[in-house]
Amino acid sequence: MWPCGGRRQRRLGSVALLIFVLWLLLRRFNWSELIPLRLWGRTLGLQTENSQFLLEGMPFRIFGGSMHYFRVPREYWEDRMLKMKACGLNTLTTYVPWNLHEQERGKFDFSRNLDLEAFLSLAAKNGLWVILRPGPYICSEWDLGGLPSWLLQDPEMQLRTTYKGFIEAVDAYFDHLMPIVVPLQYKKGGPIIAVQVENEYGSYAKDPNYMTYVKMALLNRGIVELLMTSDNKNGLSFGLVEGALATVNFQKLEPGLLKYLDTVQRDQPKMVMEYWTGWFDNWGGPHYVFDADEMVNTVASILKLGASINLYMFHGGTNFGFMNGALEADEYKSDVTSYDYDAVLTEAGDYTSKFFKLRQLFSMIIGQPLPLPPMIESKASYGAILLHQYISLWDALPSLLQPIKSEFPINMENLHLNDSSGQSYGYVLYETVIFGGGHLHSRDHVRDRAQVFVNTMYVGELDYNTVELSLPEGQGFRQLRLLVENRGRVNYGLALNEQRKGLIGDVFLNKTPLRNFKIYSLEMKPGFMKSLRHTAGWSAVPDYFVGPAFFRGRLWIEHQPQDTFLKLQGWEKGVVFVNGQNLGRYWKIGPQETLYLPGPWLWKGSNEIVIFEERTAGRIIQSVDIPYLGRTQYVD
Repeated sequence: MWPCGGRRQRRLGSVALLIFVLWLLLRRFNWSELIPLRLWGRTLGLQTENSQFLLEGMPFRIFGGSMHYFRVPREYWEDRMLKMKACGLNTLTTYVPWNLHEQERGKFDFSRNLDLEAFLSLAAKNGLWVILRPGPYICSEWDLGGLPSWLLQDPEMQLRTTYKGFIEAVDAYFDHLMPIVVPLQYKKGGPIIAVQVENEYGSYAKDPNYMTYVKMALLNRGIVELLMTSDNKNGLSFGLVEGALATVNFQKLEPGLLKYLDTVQRDQPKMVMEYWTGWFDNWGGPHYVFDADEMVNTVASILKLGASINLYMFHGGTNFGFMNGALEADEYKSDVTSYDYDAVLTEAGDYTSKFFKLRQLFSMIIGQPLPLPPMIESKASYGAILLHQYISLWDALPSLLQPIKSEFPINMENLHLNDSSGQSYGYVLYETVIFGGGHLHSRDHVRDRAQVFVNTMYVGELDYNTVELSLPEGQGFRQLRLLVENRGRVNYGLALNEQRKGLIGDVFLNKTPLRNFKIYSLEMKPGFMKSLRHTAGWSAVPDYFVGPAFFRGRLWIEHQPQDTFLKLQGWEKGVVFVNGQNLGRYWKIGPQETLYLPGPWLWKGSNEIVIFEERTAGRIIQSVDIPYLGRTQYVD
């Protein structure tokens, strides 16, 4: 029998434990102090009841922000998350890009900057819940909306439908993705409180059975948290699926818009899955901005109506490499490299006026102090960088690549490369022999832009608007070369099945189709760039030279590297690589004039810079500490 003192101590201990548990619970469901700890007793998860969200049976509102791990260097993930918390947010949303995780059919990559498990675990560590948006289609101004290009090898492919070839590929992908995701769900101790079924399907809606298929593909692989859909107003009623909460996307709060949700689902909480904090840019257009006061006033109005919200984007980041998407409405327009989006944080993660205005708003709603915003990382201006060596594409090719020989032109995706997965991005060079000159006509079979050469002489360009050229007459047999750039696949709309790139059909000379091609794949992957570094033929840059050519130089850094921006004034169009990392495209037509170069991708000491320039090359580039994204235009 225990003595009385022992019973008293046990009672005091029990009371203390009860107080501690209550304190944990209060902290757990407080908007500003939310920390997804691995607590026992997780059974209910995020639920909907009487037009409100409940988390573990307690009232809960989602204050979310979008940030994509694949657009932000891994070294900066935590910094951006801490800034989310300091802004007053409690939930992070992210897409999952299938075309990065399975770049070649059957080969999956969840490592380094694609380590989804590490990203989601880091969100939990930093007190953020997660709404996961795994697709398979994600839109996101990302090449083909995140779908792998090798799907288009099938001439009958019907993307985003229950077409057998598509759902077999989705099943194989989900079989690898879901074992990573399932253990990180709320009910299993992780941060994921909801999962989105596909994305904006109401704007596509080609197959009435498709959304049910995607829902069951998630459920059958162990997804147990709340399911959601996401659509704009016009697509809401077409994107529904039984058992998933419908959410809405918009930028301007039209009268009655949130009430419209009641017409498609009654007595459910209202959620704005994408409140667009800015907008994206296309090459040749302006840099779009969205007024900060108008944005914050709209957010306040949404919250006043009792809705939950996700800020798309909180932090946009960068379309590194060749991963930008495109639009095709009246005409084809490809997206720029920067995904700054005029978001709450800049492309480089710096604060904007939107951040501080939102922080003030959320602080008032939450009713208690928010964490202090992290310090801003300094940016560096390393000055002028001389590109002192070059090698023309024509001189580099023989030692770098073996051509594919084909009687007919072959589109990029169907080239026999990458373990039969084809070529996804970059350029393709088509060579054939002609006799004489005449009238060259593409029949609109160039995707997206071809520079035309006779031997090494530049003749002109073929694209969506220019479909014919005159080739000069000449003596004997000559090489006709078409250097075709894939400028980015359309990521939204009804034209997804038509996104094959390169030459997608015959090109005619004097009404006769060209035949007998040598085809060179210029995907510019790391292996190619490494071989280029060691190839013979590099020489000093002459006073004047036109591309296509590769140029290289060195940036020497004395101290700890910092973020910087590369300004390519005097250069025309191409791609920049730093220490083997593809920073993305530049183009003199703008609006974007600087490329973001993250400090973690630089080394103390010597850094190699390689530029592939299509036409007119400068001699230097500038490293500056301020980005310039072009002339601004306010979003209407």
